[in-house]
Amino acid sequence: MFDKLVKNGKQIDGSKIEIAISAGKIAKVDTTITDEAKEVIDLKGDYYVSAGWIDDHVHCYQKMKLYYDFPDEIGVKKGVTTVIDAGTTGAENINDFYQLAKAVKTNVYALLNISKWGIVEQDELADLTKVQEDLVHQALMELPEFIVGIKARMSKTVVGENGITPLELAKKIQADNHDLPLMVHIGSAPPELQEVLTVMSKGDVLTHCFNGKPKGILDQTTQEIKSFVWDAYHKGIIFDIGHGTDSFNFNVAEKAFVAGMKAHSISTDIYVRNRENGPVFDLATTLEKLRVVGYSWEEIIEKITVAPAKNFNLNNKGKIAVDYDADLTIFEIIPADKELIDSNGFTRMATEQIKPHQTIIGGVLYDN
Repeated sequence: MFDKLVKNGKQIDGSKIEIAISAGKIAKVDTTITDEAKEVIDLKGDYYVSAGWIDDHVHCYQKMKLYYDFPDEIGVKKGVTTVIDAGTTGAENINDFYQLAKAVKTNVYALLNISKWGIVEQDELADLTKVQEDLVHQALMELPEFIVGIKARMSKTVVGENGITPLELAKKIQADNHDLPLMVHIGSAPPELQEVLTVMSKGDVLTHCFNGKPKGILDQTTQEIKSFVWDAYHKGIIFDIGHGTDSFNFNVAEKAFVAGMKAHSISTDIYVRNRENGPVFDLATTLEKLRVVGYSWEEIIEKITVAPAKNFNLNNKGKIAVDYDADLTIFEIIPADKELIDSNGFTRMATEQIKPHQTIIGGVLYDN
């Protein structure tokens, strides 16, 4: 007898699916399952079910002052089963973050900021004495299941006069630690975007890819994607949304989409202020924005399940398959108008809304 059985669900492509769960793992997947279960969750064909949604760029270490939130406020309550905190903490405070993260319902992982205290101040990479590879290596050794990569923020307010040097240090740390995943934040120059992309390698994650800043991916005169950005895209650099307060622009995303440049993964860069006051609010709202841009629902779901799980080596997540973690998001897509606002105050009108209904994390059911 299974612990739980999800009956009469449908996948995003409309195909029927039923899922049996035992001991926190997916035990059976089929169009129809007749075995008995202690608990049956009958979706009656009304709801979609996908692998649990993964938001690979959040800030949820609640003891910080600049960027912070609470994992369950942006996770399980929003239909998100797994969040990856993107560099809020460094080697000196990630152990405390880990202790807090163990006590929540949402799965929490972390990208370790190469600056030892994380984002205590906006310019955490202006003082290179804070970047100590031995401390990073020690943290990775202590928390190998929690830390899934490293983070370097490469914009002028963060690096001060150090230019591209912090990224070069991050690449060295990466190489010395089994090529673990690296996420790079881009913003205002210097360093110039071309310089950042030149240092980055295949498999590195570029977050805030569709920001509307003057020196971003779009040529402000021709309104075309810059040639060196195409080079990076074709090289295999992963383009991640990282919406945030100031990092998603409808025009840039639309121009890229028309040109054939799609983001590889969708994330929010959410924290308490842009959750409560916008323009982010939650992952579902960010998904609606990509839908308005032109992405299909099928590829949107792939970019918050399969893609982030692959990018950050979450090997038991991101798919509905036997022996994978029993993390599922149950949701509906309804025809309803909604005004959406990007980071620069520009609006679009959505005609569909995606609404989480229930969330299963490690086999435990939660209502949204």
